Amino acid sequence: MSLLEVRDVSAGYAGEDVVHEISFEVAHGEAITIIGSNGAGKSTLFRAVVSMLDGTDITSMPTYQISRRGLAYVPAERHLFPQMTVHENLLLGAFPDKPDRDREDFVFQVFPRLAERRKQDAGTMSGGEQQMLAVARALMSQPKVLMLDEPTTGLAPRLAREAYEALGRLRDAGLTLVVAEQQVPLALELASRGYVLENGRIELSGTTDELADNPDVQRAYLGVA
Repeated sequence: MSLLEVRDVSAGYAGEDVVHEISFEVAHGEAITIIGSNGAGKSTLFRAVVSMLDGTDITSMPTYQISRRGLAYVPAERHLFPQMTVHENLLLGAFPDKPDRDREDFVFQVFPRLAERRKQDAGTMSGGEQQMLAVARALMSQPKVLMLDEPTTGLAPRLAREAYEALGRLRDAGLTLVVAEQQVPLALELASRGYVLENGRIELSGTTDELADNPDVQRAYLGVA
């Protein structure tokens, strides 16, 4: 049984759809990726995920209830509290209201640099460290599914690689991941399956090996002439 199912989602702004009848699913412990160029509709799709989580219809639930059901979302903009410390940002991600010290220890194992910055204000950290903190804060809610919208946004290539190494450790620990990304080579290494989003529609899907071998994907996203 799928942990998360999205069925026929259309969404947009000001009465105009940006994504059209999108469907995808992800199983327990699986990592999938949704790839596409800037403006393809990835962020709109992620903000509109409202279908099925672990057999429970979450369509009409408010966001806080969806979070409590086990769906955590890390937007590309990160949305940290810059004048609060790393530790304080992490506490805000915890569910229920009382923080879990074991959970904080876990995220420090995944992101050792955050342990070194525990008392540092989030706004004074580098872009890579802020991305780590955004993911770590989401992990504090002990999610069943972690959705990440372009986690390499604004990161240098070395930091982007480090971010995906951390995501690989989370995948190997059994966390279910859904990643939207423009950095396609990294995303294809992380995930087992992928979907190609173009002009608001899913145009291709398959295993990441199949996508990597697809001439259209190679030309559009992998720099192969």
